[in-house]
Amino acid sequence: MYTEKVLDHFSNPRNMGELQDANGVGMVGNAKCGDIMQMFLKIDDDGIIEDVGFKTFGCGAAIATSSMATEMIKGKSINEALNLSNAAVVEALEGLPPQKIHCSVLAEEAVKAALEDYYKRKGVDMPEELKKKAEHKDVHEVQE
Repeated sequence: MYTEKVLDHFSNPRNMGELQDANGVGMVGNAKCGDIMQMFLKIDDDGIIEDVGFKTFGCGAAIATSSMATEMIKGKSINEALNLSNAAVVEALEGLPPQKIHCSVLAEEAVKAALEDYYKRKGVDMPEELKKKAEHKDVHEVQE
């Protein structure tokens, strides 16, 4: 059974859609269930996430976790976004069924993939302490 927050974020997703002026884009997926998430970040010169968007192909839990993750990082610094965990997304949604926890992992990984892309686009290496936080798997490798 889904919580009211999950149902709300599924029925009324926040920040859905592609950002044309994104300067960080990440995509991850789960080969087992077929969910794919794409995250778009617009980060200002001070390292603050001004805007965020997402496109998700997947179940209701995948859409809800994407929506909640965007809400949790919008207006935050890169460092704060890198600290986003799937457990924090689940907690913010007031729980997910055990078989849907992988959706929250995808949301975390999509954010981190977009942040890694942001650094690549800037032509600078991601700081070492951030690399450890941003370790994520390829779009075909994320599993439950």
